[in-house]
Amino acid sequence: MINMTNTILVIILLSVLLSLASNRLSALVRIMALQGVMVSLTPLFLEHHSNLGSGGLIFFQIMILIKGLLIPGLLFMAVRKVSITREIEPLIGYHASLFFGLVCILLSGYITSRLQVSLPAGHELLLITAITTLAAGLFLMMGRTKAITQVIGYLMLENGIYLIGTALTKQSHTLYVVEFGVLLDLLVGVMIMGIILHNINHAFDDVDTTLMRRLKD
Repeated sequence: MINMTNTILVIILLSVLLSLASNRLSALVRIMALQGVMVSLTPLFLEHHSNLGSGGLIFFQIMILIKGLLIPGLLFMAVRKVSITREIEPLIGYHASLFFGLVCILLSGYITSRLQVSLPAGHELLLITAITTLAAGLFLMMGRTKAITQVIGYLMLENGIYLIGTALTKQSHTLYVVEFGVLLDLLVGVMIMGIILHNINHAFDDVDTTLMRRLKD
């Protein structure tokens, strides 16, 4: 169980590093789909979440469907509509972004070791992964100019928050209720963002959010 959990968490960390180093929007969407599935599966292999009823299993199936299929599908549709395949001029370069991800992993390990929080056995890597994912999501939102990449950063940020809740929450049913509400908000948010992306592309022939500064005049 612990080995399987660690494998999933390592895959999530790799997906974070790949997303920071990738400039292809379609690849970023695929990475987020994989990360969404892995994040959804994580609680299934944790000891204090292992005793699930039929309601818990249904919740995880819905969560995998939304994070792994529905939201990435909406993002793929947005990428095809705007006809943009790459993030050409990020505010922070890709090598620097990858270095930032590696530093985040080290800092997350240090923060986890210094936190005076009673974590269940084997949850140190889970909290490290959670903090790294959250920080990388914030970084993508601030360090990229394409609106689609910023949306992906927002989704990664939500994954990090969910993992932190998974690491610190001992009552699994409470976590499920909160996450289900967040998922519905997230789904609606992505749909609204898709409409906004279409309007930005129609007005400026690009989805570079720095162009929004023209609206000040």
